[in-house]
Amino acid sequence: MLRNLLFILSAVLLLSVATPSVANSNSAIEIIDVESQSVSISVNSSSIRVVGANGQMLYIYNVAGVKIMSIKVDGSDRYYDLNLPKGCYIVKVGKVVRKISVK
Repeated sequence: MLRNLLFILSAVLLLSVATPSVANSNSAIEIIDVESQSVSISVNSSSIRVVGANGQMLYIYNVAGVKIMSIKVDGSDRYYDLNLPKGCYIVKVGKVVRKISVK
């Protein structure tokens, strides 16, 4: 009888040690895109100011998604006269995309 009890006790101990355990992590990963944070786009009537996009391409699309204009930005702080009809447009510089309104 004692032998059976020791056998059962050792089997229970072995099974409890061999069971896998699961650990959950509550940490989050945050990705920061330095390029998109440093580019600034602002519009004043029919001119656009682009800051921090030296050497990148500036693309302007209409609301239908048709590319209207593309300009190579050749300085860190540049103004460009758009000469576009009044309306809404989409501006893309690198990974930065903004909706603008030309008045």
